[in-house]
Amino acid sequence: MVSVKMLKPYYIKMNSEYIRIILAYQYFSLFINKKVYHFVPIEGQEILVNRRTKKVVNTETKFAFQKGKDVIYITVKKLTSLVDFMDQLEDIIEPYYEAEKNIKEPNALAVQNDKELNDMTELLIKELEAENIKRLIDQSLDERDESTFHQLTKLL
Repeated sequence: MVSVKMLKPYYIKMNSEYIRIILAYQYFSLFINKKVYHFVPIEGQEILVNRRTKKVVNTETKFAFQKGKDVIYITVKKLTSLVDFMDQLEDIIEPYYEAEKNIKEPNALAVQNDKELNDMTELLIKELEAENIKRLIDQSLDERDESTFHQLTKLL
């Protein structure tokens, strides 16, 4: 009989495709035949979850668990068949799906704020362009360039 005593990530790395749950010695232990075995990073040391499908990808990876001199190897596939392992794994990765969901589904307030920001940006650009034209008019006056002066004054 195998069950999870503790499953905590050492740290989590994320990219556009995967969530990588990196494990370390003190953060993962199992009950195997009523004895506590601790994870040791001899072979595999990460659980790889596809962000799109939300499935564990590296099912053939072997994890080593040790109690004294006794070492037992268990594949990720075997671990994913354990309900308590999957429950704890889902609790670990859930915040990363929530963050992605919030990015993909902006709320009405965020859309309104984006529109206001775009409007303010456009107004600022118009003001800067007008100030630039005024500077160019000053420059044309300094250089006594009458044709450029007349062209620029038409832009205001």
